[in-house]
Amino acid sequence: MTLPIFPPGFLWGASASAFQTEGAVDADGKGPSGWDAFAALPGRIKDGTDTTRGTGFHARYREDVALLAGLGADAFRFSVSWPRVVPGGSGAVNADGLDFYDRLVDELCAHGVTPAPTLYHWDTPLPLEEAGGWLDRDTAYRFAEYAGIVAERLADRVPMWITINEPAEVTLLGYALGEHAPGRTLLFDALPAAHHQLLAHGLAVRALRAAGADNIGAAFSHAPVWTAGDSDEDRFGAELYDTLTNWLFADPVLTGRYPDENLAALMPGPVADDLKVISTPLDWYGINYYNPTLVGAPRPEALETFSGYTMPPELPFGIREIEGYEKTGFGWPVVPEGLTEILTTLHTRFGDRLPPLYITENGCALEEPHADDRRIAYLESHLTALRAAMDAGVDVRGYFTWSLTDNVEWIEGASQRFGLVHIDYETLARTPKASYAWYRDLIRAQRTRSAQETQAARKRNPAVEGAYAAPPE
Repeated sequence: MTLPIFPPGFLWGASASAFQTEGAVDADGKGPSGWDAFAALPGRIKDGTDTTRGTGFHARYREDVALLAGLGADAFRFSVSWPRVVPGGSGAVNADGLDFYDRLVDELCAHGVTPAPTLYHWDTPLPLEEAGGWLDRDTAYRFAEYAGIVAERLADRVPMWITINEPAEVTLLGYALGEHAPGRTLLFDALPAAHHQLLAHGLAVRALRAAGADNIGAAFSHAPVWTAGDSDEDRFGAELYDTLTNWLFADPVLTGRYPDENLAALMPGPVADDLKVISTPLDWYGINYYNPTLVGAPRPEALETFSGYTMPPELPFGIREIEGYEKTGFGWPVVPEGLTEILTTLHTRFGDRLPPLYITENGCALEEPHADDRRIAYLESHLTALRAAMDAGVDVRGYFTWSLTDNVEWIEGASQRFGLVHIDYETLARTPKASYAWYRDLIRAQRTRSAQETQAARKRNPAVEGAYAAPPE
């Protein structure tokens, strides 16, 4: 496959998260998170992986930054662990925790890699989780305080910020279905968790700007929802699922409204006032894409699953298997055209309200440690699909692959490997895979071709500049 050329200044990055990589769960004053407590419960981590070690990133971050530099990455999307910085979720700040991220940011800058921290990647401080977590409005205000603390220390060197990651998954898997931390099974009574995460996002945007930070976005999971059949029940189920997983989060952030009045009525607190905070303008909007979902009417007699998780039969929709596509190790269908579809859908739905986009996650999980032909093919096809969306008018400024290294893949443990770099979980040794070399060569080739195109255009017209702003310095 011959990849298309991306515009000059297009940002190339890789991603990680604190819980999945850092380890050192009680080092230097870090407090426990809701995920630490959840993972310690018997049977919660399917393969029995010890999540307390992660990939050893806390101790070996310099090694991983060197890998990023060798990759030629413009940026690294990592997450700051809230309980490492504010162990109780509020109150005393852990100076040693902040110092770690200070050192990490300095190391990234020294290697010419833009730090792009995510402030919340699912690791709620345990005291807040035990007090209600995202069901409690107070958690949103504590998050904003924490965001300001981090920005006050790092904003002078961090030119790209992400408030929260995938609030839809936290709501659905953590509070509605109980498959992820905190393990609540509230079904539609989980909706307050969605609202409070959105409120936390809006409050954090304001706190970040007050502390001198700019270039602020958030990372939302988005994917097409395909209808499984022609019945009214199938269409209703698919539309409801689409609303809950896509528009329940995008619409409040981008338009200041919930997509459905009935859902808005189920949200807690002064919703109209909260929506003004939630819709605080963003500088950019992040998309995490993996695969479409096929949805229809519920089938109580069949075992319905969501990405391998059991769906209760009382829900008004059912998930179907998407046939005819290659599957990743997770069993997710490989559908690159779904990325084009969701990006163009967002562009059509929101028009001028949609800020520039970044792909903040996209990658391929495989069980085999070195099955990289499939990963390379996955990345090639999805980048081609991304360029197709850009050619259709969607303003996409950069791409972060998930993930730099293999990591603890939540309840799957070490069995699913997304990384460009192999992790030996016994020794924590790092070994770049074939996909690492492929991505490195891709970045080099794109920069060379972009530079050549720009030079040629300037010869034709000296006033011509690159179509996109350069990556953040």
